[in-house]
Amino acid sequence: MASEQGWRNPRTQPTMPEVYRSLKIPKTGSWFRKFLAFAGPGYLVAVGYMDPGNWATDLAGGSLFGYTLLSVILLSNLMAILLQALAGKLGIVTGRDLAQACRDHYSKPVSMGLWALCELAIAACDLAEVIGTAIALNLLFGIPLMYGIIITVLDVLVILLLQHKGFRYIEAMVITLIGTVGLCFVAEIVMSQPAVSEVFRGFVPSAEIISNPTMLYIAIGILGATVMPHNLYLHSSIVQTRQFEQTELGKRQAIRYTTADSTIALFFALFINAAILIVSAAAFHSAGILDVAEIGDAYNLLAPLLGSTMASILFGVALLAAGQNSTLTGTMAGQIVMEGFLNIRLPAWLRRLITRLIAIVPAVIVTAIAGESGTAQLLILSQVILSLQLSFAVIPLVKFTSDKKKMGVFVNPLWLQILAWAVAIVIAGLNLYLLYQTVAGWLN
Repeated sequence: MASEQGWRNPRTQPTMPEVYRSLKIPKTGSWFRKFLAFAGPGYLVAVGYMDPGNWATDLAGGSLFGYTLLSVILLSNLMAILLQALAGKLGIVTGRDLAQACRDHYSKPVSMGLWALCELAIAACDLAEVIGTAIALNLLFGIPLMYGIIITVLDVLVILLLQHKGFRYIEAMVITLIGTVGLCFVAEIVMSQPAVSEVFRGFVPSAEIISNPTMLYIAIGILGATVMPHNLYLHSSIVQTRQFEQTELGKRQAIRYTTADSTIALFFALFINAAILIVSAAAFHSAGILDVAEIGDAYNLLAPLLGSTMASILFGVALLAAGQNSTLTGTMAGQIVMEGFLNIRLPAWLRRLITRLIAIVPAVIVTAIAGESGTAQLLILSQVILSLQLSFAVIPLVKFTSDKKKMGVFVNPLWLQILAWAVAIVIAGLNLYLLYQTVAGWLN
């Protein structure tokens, strides 16, 4: 079993105590019944992999290079599956989420620095979600961006209402919204009629991705936009909503079912990200329109290109569902990070209001000054900030789960340690390159 000797500080009260170990796991019955009891957290995590920040990079990749970058979406999704499995394992074995683990391992100055970086990443992610939701409201209902941004404050009330009823209600709403996005894109794919053979070929990596600088830049953007740092904090906390047995056998069972849950959920995220790129390639690239990187442009072009106004409406509905879903999980991650790193308890409504205002204030200012083009640039900036912060979450996660003193018999085996560190190094290297290219582009 895991030992408390590997930590500087003893365990404290869990984050989100209102839902901690609130869902019972049946001790008898079929494996499927037990799997259903564990299923749910993976879908909350999957939401972060299909948020509006991902849409811009997927649209750009599809319109510029057709189906070629599908292999990058697949690769980044496989990395995400590995990292989320480690995050779930950390929470189950140690009883700590990633934020608490950082606080209990590192010195106070280091821990506070990690907290500040994580808050910045959550604000950046929330910014993408707020802007995405506001753009969807603008496209579907003609609501001005400024009002749309302000309307997104109200989702704080939705989370509080659902959490008061029970954590299963939040999971059910998230799964319903994911299903809505999925169905919209199934219809979009049918309408856009992609070349099936080229789609399958796109999932095979191409040497051109490395040799073509523009393609490489967008590929790194897709990688950076896909793996979200706040998801690792979120997953390591919400797996503890299950009342599994605190024995070696109970924890092994929890790890197995939790990993299956997050893996299946992330394949839904893979489908949606791939679908955005496939629709972009089939509708825009094949028509010779190679510069579609903004969500509003895609919405306006889909109807005339596919010959149906329903194409644009479904795109807008999917964007609204994805944006609303992402705000639900993003604000929850904000609560986990603040409680975990600082060990302070704020009322849930106050914590979520703070998280939302941090994102809304810059969005309102930029919208007022620069309008729609400014929000598009802000969306790109939010992804760069997320990319830069990612390694500060991935490296501690791999370090903790590979530490025998912290994990006991659940420590990562050698093959998994090598694989996890390789993923961490690749992510760090690619994100530094993305940052360098972005800054160089601004300076030029």
